[in-house]
Amino acid sequence: MTAPHASTWWATLDPTPPSRPALDGDRDVDVCVVGGGFTGLWAALSLVRRDPALRVAVLERDVPGAGASGRNGGWASALYPTPLEAVAAQHGPGAAVALRAALRHAVTGLYDEAAAEGIEFDYARGGTVTMARSPLQVERLRGEVDELVALGDDPADTRWLDEREARTRCDATGVLGAAYTAHCAAVHPAKLAVGLAAACERRGVEVLEGTAVTAIEPGTRWRRPWARTAAGTVRADVVVRATEGYTATLRGERRAVVPLYSLIVATEPLDPSFYDRVGLGARETFADGRHLIIYGQRTRDDRLVFGGRGAPYHFGSRTGARFDESPRVFARLEATLAELFGEIPGGFTHRWGGALGVTRDFRPYARYDRETGIAAAGGYVGDGVVLSHVAGCALADLISGDATDRTALPFVGHRSRAWEPEPLRWLGINGGLLAAAHADRVETRTGRPSRAETVVARLRGA
Repeated sequence: MTAPHASTWWATLDPTPPSRPALDGDRDVDVCVVGGGFTGLWAALSLVRRDPALRVAVLERDVPGAGASGRNGGWASALYPTPLEAVAAQHGPGAAVALRAALRHAVTGLYDEAAAEGIEFDYARGGTVTMARSPLQVERLRGEVDELVALGDDPADTRWLDEREARTRCDATGVLGAAYTAHCAAVHPAKLAVGLAAACERRGVEVLEGTAVTAIEPGTRWRRPWARTAAGTVRADVVVRATEGYTATLRGERRAVVPLYSLIVATEPLDPSFYDRVGLGARETFADGRHLIIYGQRTRDDRLVFGGRGAPYHFGSRTGARFDESPRVFARLEATLAELFGEIPGGFTHRWGGALGVTRDFRPYARYDRETGIAAAGGYVGDGVVLSHVAGCALADLISGDATDRTALPFVGHRSRAWEPEPLRWLGINGGLLAAAHADRVETRTGRPSRAETVVARLRGA
């Protein structure tokens, strides 16, 4: 099988996943899932677990794990793209607390459910160290810790690490302290995506590869919903749209979810002496307090996988393999990793990128319209490994008619307004990315907050 992307995750799959057939004509099923990533696969698996008689088909334009699900940074975190204080302001403090609890439970629940299906995906729950490397970052990150404590966190959940404690966990240059949360695990995302696809098949789900859906049509009183492809039409009682960063490729959805690219580099396996020096002994995931997001992990085979935002948004919500690479961004990521840890005693073996999905208000969604038969979930803004599990299972609850704790979460039923038409969309998004980079430069140079920080906060829905 040809690798769908150049990630270290796909390169280290063993064995290589089997090839599956494409759709070869019209189909009639109970549930049609469009998109073979985490959301669609968890929804399909959850549905057939509760009703093995359901006829479920998953339509994937490439192979399962080809999109963000199989090429991300490998953080199974309880992060949420909207600040919890904003959730509390809109839905009430109780809703924010319930959301936080659900995501944290899912960090381990995801592992338990995958393990029950025999899926091994290099899971290590070492938590996340978010390093403060300037006095401004100390102030900002300590404030975030205080906000979580005010919502009920105790030191077993979230705590501030002084400089000595922080360096024990992750000894990067200039570390003054760090925010630490236990609610994150480092994972091999491609192993999880491939394993979920196989688990779906073992339970009777038909997984069809190389099948690009061009349009989803809602049902009416007189006909069922359907998904259209070049090879045929799949009609179903329910069609699930689980296309995340590729939603704009569907007819009529260009302004619903925009694709933003995040790029990643990975080293060869590093000598244990490197980790004796820098830490990450529990495979902690790591970041720092800058505005332009970075993220990293130590893999099970001792590579450093390190990524960040900064690649431009492409006019018209375009996606494509040519956007997976940017020598300028890759060079910046490699330089940032050297800035954090000094000389990296090994070469970089893999460089890749991919599109993540962002709604206009930076809020995710999971919803089901029983009248039209259309269900959809997404808008994870890069925090999707755990959130897609919760959202996919919530879709299964909604489709099955089950009222659960998941279906009461604040993102269930949410609808974001459409993004602005071009060129306003291109100007606004890329302006926000430039503002984040500018704010970091100003803080580094002056030691004072930048006015651009306000723009960044608004862009992230704060």
